[in-house]
Amino acid sequence: MNAFFFGLGFSATAAAMRCLASGQYANIAGTVRSAEKAALLEAEGLRAHLFDGTAPGPTLGPDLRTSSHVVFSIAPGPDGDPALNQHCADLDAAQDLQWLCYYSTVGVYGDFGGAWIDETAPLVPRNERSDRRVAAEQVWRDYASARGVPLTILRLAGIYGPGRSTFDKLEDGKSRRIVKPGQVFNRIHVDDIARITELAAAARLDGTFNLSDDEPAPPQDVIVHAAALLGLAPPPEMAFDAAAMTPMQASFYADNKRCSNAAIKQALGIELLYPTFREGLAQVLETRS
Repeated sequence: MNAFFFGLGFSATAAAMRCLASGQYANIAGTVRSAEKAALLEAEGLRAHLFDGTAPGPTLGPDLRTSSHVVFSIAPGPDGDPALNQHCADLDAAQDLQWLCYYSTVGVYGDFGGAWIDETAPLVPRNERSDRRVAAEQVWRDYASARGVPLTILRLAGIYGPGRSTFDKLEDGKSRRIVKPGQVFNRIHVDDIARITELAAAARLDGTFNLSDDEPAPPQDVIVHAAALLGLAPPPEMAFDAAAMTPMQASFYADNKRCSNAAIKQALGIELLYPTFREGLAQVLETRS
């Protein structure tokens, strides 16, 4: 098997390294935006190609054409998914293609007033970013159907892990304990994304699944818990209506829902490594010591 990852960011890199550690892949390659990151990943055993989404990557064609498993982790732009726009011909030429995976977001659902939802919920996105995700999901479903290969769409909740967590903002003094009564968010630890991607690839899983934790929680509760783990006083409460926010920050608070992860756990016969923010933050703290 040969794997290819479009967009070796935080989540996809973790998944690629997990696949590499499995020893099941002859070659694992992917794309990055800078030569510096390419060099770092090459040193870890991955093959890294430069690709910024605006033009075809000059070196990635041969690796993509020999791939059996391909993961797409680049956010779609106004013109659609950059991987498909720039490298459809190379993907078409992948004769041993066995499985596709697309990282989407729970933002495609929109707002449900804090209610529990699963993958059968209607998609009513409330911003342009999520509109693009809905369109990209369907584009990849259509492509996978035309190719006759299984496609796993993973709708990711708020991603955190070592180097990207509440701890960092608390220590930087940039954390704000914004309180919007009734507001909750799901989260997902990057290691759970990596593990589930690897398992889904091995199973050639087909379907659309939420990838979220077991316990959606108010953001202020997570901040208080993280501050306690660090032995810091949490920042003062700030009412949502009084908090200055960018349009993007405000858009996250416009969606309020509890996303069930029962389907992916049942499909793979697993439980999460980090079912709530408490276990996940404990692991992040361990990696810092």
